[in-house]
Formats: sequence, C-alpha cells, structure tokens
Amino acid sequence: MKILATSDWHLGNLFHGNERLPEHKHFFSWLLQQIEAQQPDALLVAGDIFDNGNPSAAAQAAYYEFLAKAMQACGHIRIVVTAGNHDSANRLEAPRAVLTCHQVEVRGNVHRQWVQWEDEGGWETDYDDLMIPLTGQDGKEVVVLAVPYLRSDVLQEANYSRGVNNFLGLLVARAREKYPGVRLIMMAHMYAKGADIATRDASERIVVGGQEEVNLEGWAEHPDYLTCGHIHKRQHIWGTNWARYTGSVLPMSFAEADYRHGVDLINVDDKIEVEFLEYTPQHKLCILTYDDEDLTFNKIKKRINEALADRIDGKLDDNFVYLTVNVRQERVNNDQVKELEEFLGAKNAVLCKIQKIIPTLEITTLDGEKKIHSVDDILNRDPLDTIKEAFLIQHGMEMSEHQEQILSDLLESIRTENE
Repeated sequence: MKILATSDWHLGNLFHGNERLPEHKHFFSWLLQQIEAQQPDALLVAGDIFDNGNPSAAAQAAYYEFLAKAMQACGHIRIVVTAGNHDSANRLEAPRAVLTCHQVEVRGNVHRQWVQWEDEGGWETDYDDLMIPLTGQDGKEVVVLAVPYLRSDVLQEANYSRGVNNFLGLLVARAREKYPGVRLIMMAHMYAKGADIATRDASERIVVGGQEEVNLEGWAEHPDYLTCGHIHKRQHIWGTNWARYTGSVLPMSFAEADYRHGVDLINVDDKIEVEFLEYTPQHKLCILTYDDEDLTFNKIKKRINEALADRIDGKLDDNFVYLTVNVRQERVNNDQVKELEEFLGAKNAVLCKIQKIIPTLEITTLDGEKKIHSVDDILNRDPLDTIKEAFLIQHGMEMSEHQEQILSDLLESIRTENE
C-alpha cells in the first residue's frame, strides 16, 4: 500500500505582504504529477491547510480545484484532511458530507456528546469518528487515525501535554480493539518535545513557555506510524523511530531558507518504509549579508549587482527570488537605504526587508549568554523570557510555576486577540 503524506500548506499566506497563491499552484501541479506517477492509495494532509481561519475565496478555490484534479489523476485515491491550529475547524469540516461522497474524508473537530449517568454526566468523545479504514489496491488494510489539532477545551485537562498523550493513547487502544491486527497510521498536528525549530524568526505558532509541548518518548503502545504537521522543518520526532514531521511545502520565513520541502511516500508492506519525494519551491529565499567593516555603500551595490540578475523590460520572471539584505548599521544611513531599495527594484527579486546589523551585543539571561545581532533578534525573543528575567532582577527570586502559567495564558490571549 502506498500513502502520500503532507502538511502545512498554508494556503492564503502572504510572505512579507506578497501573495503566494501562484507558488501554491506550482506546488499543486508538482504534487499532481507525483499522484499520477505513484498512483497512491491515499493522500494524508495533516493540518494547516489554510494560513488563517477565514481564507480568501481564491485560496479556497485552489484547494477544491486540487482535490478534484487529484481524483482525476488517481481514481482510487482516498484523501484524508485534518485541521491544524491555523485552520477554522468548522469551516474546514462544513462540506464534509459532500466530500465524503467523493472519497475525501475531512476531520476538523473532535465530536463529543453529553452522556448522563445515574448521579452525574460527562462528555463522551466519539473516537470511532477519527478511525478511517482503508484498503489498498494490493488488498492490504490500514486504519488511518485522523486527529485534528487538539484544542484545550476538547482535552479539558489542566496540563495540555498530558491531555494530548491521554487522548492519543485512548484512541490507539480503542482502534486496536476494534481493528485487531490491522496497521494503524496516525496523522496529527502538534508541537512535539525536542522538535527542531528556528531559533530566530520562527514562523510556527509556539505557545510561550512550552505549554503545548507533547512528549512522545517512551510511548510503548504507539501507532505503527505517525505523520505530523505544525513544525515546518522535515525531521524525525525526538525520542521515536516511528514518527516524523513532513514539514511545510513552502518556506514560511527567511529562517527556513535552507529547509527541504516535499512529501513523504509511506510504503506499507511487511514493514513500513518512508521515501522522501523532494519538491523545489518556485521562488528561492535569498539572504545577502554585507557585514565587512571595509565595505562602502558603493561596494555593497557592486556586490549586489554581481549576485542578482536584472529584470527584463522591468518585469519579474518566473524565477525571481525573495530577498533580504543585511548591512552594517554604521555603513548605511536612512537616505542610502531608500537608494538601495530603488536600486534593488530593478533586480529580478522581491525585496522583503533591509536589515541593519548592529554590533554584536551579549546579554546575560536565565539561559546563559545570548548574542543579539539585530533589532529582529530582540523583537523575536520570547516575551516570557524577558519578563521572567525582569522579575528575577526586581525581586531576587524566580517566578513560581503558578505565576508563570498565569503570565503564559495572558500572553497567549494577547497574541490571539491581535491575529
């Protein structure tokens, strides 16, 4: 049995204000070629289909057009889609009844019902709804455990990580009981402990303080394989040899310039093997850094001229790059920045930002010495760390766990309100 696994499409994303729908259509064209060539039994999309909960009509049209073309490219394919933290679970699941008729299974929500017992009542989770049995062209059977992003109101536990572990454990146990001897392929969307994320300019929504970090190490009764979304770097999940992040299909920040992109081809036979099908995004991310002390402004322009091609007839071609330029603060004044922007406007590149590099500063933090290279390093720092350090300086003692939790909840609510 062949299964393609992917996640983190982020349809509707704006990269530094630039519309990326043509890039997503470029990826869809490539993915359709893989589907046509591989003729897989299933395609799993593990969350963050859209970049926000209210995607544009154009982004939604691209999504549904892809689903239709995928069915044409491989008539027997089953497609399973789950919601991520960026998605509106209700919006994603709204056309579920219609899509099910066309071999597309959508799980945006975990469905529950209130059950009244003799003396008390409680919410009962419909775990069966998350179990999707599949039979391949080779006659092999698997059960896909389709887990959308688990929000705290579904788990109803004070400790989010423990709640996720308990939920996943119960789901696997019930699936093994209902489908004895059948391989279990889980798809989920979460922040696993030890995940490698960018230390600067991270684009994933990570709750401050690591409150949503889920530890999968030592899970004895784990599924046969787990494909996961949320973290944009393709990698094994720490502490396992049976779980992997597929990574995002496009780089979501300049910190991801060196990430590899594509989809996983999961071959289910006597054992499960995973092959990486690599995709090259349409537009590369280009970072030009000029921090030599002897570089004058004119020399910087000369080096840029050597590194970048000119636009033809003033227009970008299909191979333009997204560009950020780093220059030493004392070498470029504000007037020269404007001149540099005009100069770069003639290149086959979309300028995202010109960043002034400040002389390296070393600050002592709770985690030891940290080096600050630019204003962005300060802006991208976890605000919880800064407040905890200020508290320590002011009071001569560290925050209690309870105080840190209250502060984490407050910062998260502020972030949510500003989205």
